[in-house]
Amino acid sequence: MSPIDVMPCRERLEPVRVLELADQLPGLIFQLHRSADGHLHFPLLMGSGIQLLDLEPERLAENAKPALEQIHEDDYPALMAAIERSERECTPIILKFRFHLKASRCRWIAVRAQPQRTETGVLWHGMMLDISEQVAEEERLRQLSDSDALTGLANRRKLLARLDEEISLSNRHATPLSLVMIDLDHFKAINDTWGHLQGDAVLRELADCCRMLLREEDLLARLGGEEFALLLPLTSQGNAAQLAERLRRVIADHHFEGVGSGRITVSLGITEHRVGDARDNLLQRADASLYRAKHRGRNRVVADD
Repeated sequence: MSPIDVMPCRERLEPVRVLELADQLPGLIFQLHRSADGHLHFPLLMGSGIQLLDLEPERLAENAKPALEQIHEDDYPALMAAIERSERECTPIILKFRFHLKASRCRWIAVRAQPQRTETGVLWHGMMLDISEQVAEEERLRQLSDSDALTGLANRRKLLARLDEEISLSNRHATPLSLVMIDLDHFKAINDTWGHLQGDAVLRELADCCRMLLREEDLLARLGGEEFALLLPLTSQGNAAQLAERLRRVIADHHFEGVGSGRITVSLGITEHRVGDARDNLLQRADASLYRAKHRGRNRVVADD
């Protein structure tokens, strides 16, 4: 049976019915015209998604500028480049951007449009869809894949990806980069004495203690168990050692709920990136420094020789 045989009706839809169906679409059907002098306007805007623009269609039929001005400043260059490329190469426009609405709201919009050359310029036939919920869900899933479920810190996967980025920058610009390994001392004894639930609470509280002393660009990650890592961009080993010592003192003096003060300590090992270093070299040196801190009695900071 051919595909058309399963259609309930072979009659062509009346124009009025087509308009009614278009108004029921969750997105926005549009035509965007660009004249030879670069003027942009929307000859056609249809669908329930017109409300996404928060603008009068009559205004946009004369000039697309009011809509373009509401596109997020970080996304505007990519959109204009896509329009230029589509006009030049006669290829579809496929991208997403953020669109500012009233009351400081911002929505993610996906666009797909096919160009057609005309006597007066280029006419794109396309559709816009509000994909804000989809983008939010993707971000939620990304956060889950990059985060430690217990502490909310970055996980090992996130740390290694960020470490690769920062090493590349350090190699390219010869900027300082330090890595600190942090290990909670005698964690097994904590679990054995107060229980695993209390041990989990200690890990969460320790993460909060560290967060308060860090800059926005620093990355604190939980590698697993009681081991953490702290990535410090644009930070020399000397400055990293000063911060590590502050962390050590704050944690040693902190009153951990259900445990008390002076019972929780950490050992810290530090190394600084050397131009040309591979990621594994940096990790191994930081681990070696941490091992020396443990070997020398714990509750101390040891920097790479």
